Amino acid sequence: MSLRIVVCVKYVPDATGDRHFADDLTVDRDDVDGLLSELDEYAVEQALQIAEEADDAEITVLTVGPEDAKDALRKALSMGADKAVHVEDDDLHGSDVMATSLVLAKAVEKTGYDLVICGMASTDGTMGVLPAILAERLGVPQVTLLSEVSVEDGTVKGRRDGDTASEQLEASLPAVVSVTDQSGEARYPSFKGIMAAKKKPVESLELDDLDIDADEVGLEGSWTKVDSAAERPARTAGTIVKDEGEGGKQLAEFLASQKFI
Repeated sequence: MSLRIVVCVKYVPDATGDRHFADDLTVDRDDVDGLLSELDEYAVEQALQIAEEADDAEITVLTVGPEDAKDALRKALSMGADKAVHVEDDDLHGSDVMATSLVLAKAVEKTGYDLVICGMASTDGTMGVLPAILAERLGVPQVTLLSEVSVEDGTVKGRRDGDTASEQLEASLPAVVSVTDQSGEARYPSFKGIMAAKKKPVESLELDDLDIDADEVGLEGSWTKVDSAAERPARTAGTIVKDEGEGGKQLAEFLASQKFI
């Protein structure tokens, strides 16, 4: 029986761009380019490595987002994933991690899975909690923040590296795992992979396809929201300390005044 791997990926604003909030205090995506979250590339890479070791495996990449989010799916398909699922619905606008996890859980169940792989966090929200919430919604074990992951005989195994020690973890499939940026550098899509990605299937789903009511997602259905936001102050000229014998003392006084020491 084929090992069914689902990789959850996110289309995020380019971190090097000039990002702003829209009038409704959601991220204004019109003024900045988007791309596949870099941390999710590691999840795609680990899925590909697991599939290469399996006798038979199929990789589905899944995203929730606007029309442009297909670009993130195409990147993952060009890396080697087999097919993609895109959940797109106007009522999803402004969904927080709780609402997004509900949509992902329903889509994962509809797609069918043995193993769900996520990145450790998204590069825009950087919350890092979605894999755990997704596992809870699916009712399956979670093995998160792995630096190394493998699947053998219906069990997913991995190593979690901490500041002072490493842990060896395992769980029976089906399960949800997340991988860190230490799990292995993601491969670059080849020209052949880029061309092949154009022919791979991308299934589009809406909330009705997942039996989700609009009031469960979006700004109104989310558990959290942004109440206010302000532009980052313009950068001002720094303080220059001239060392005429008292430089060290002046530097210490400045750091103390800024509560750095």
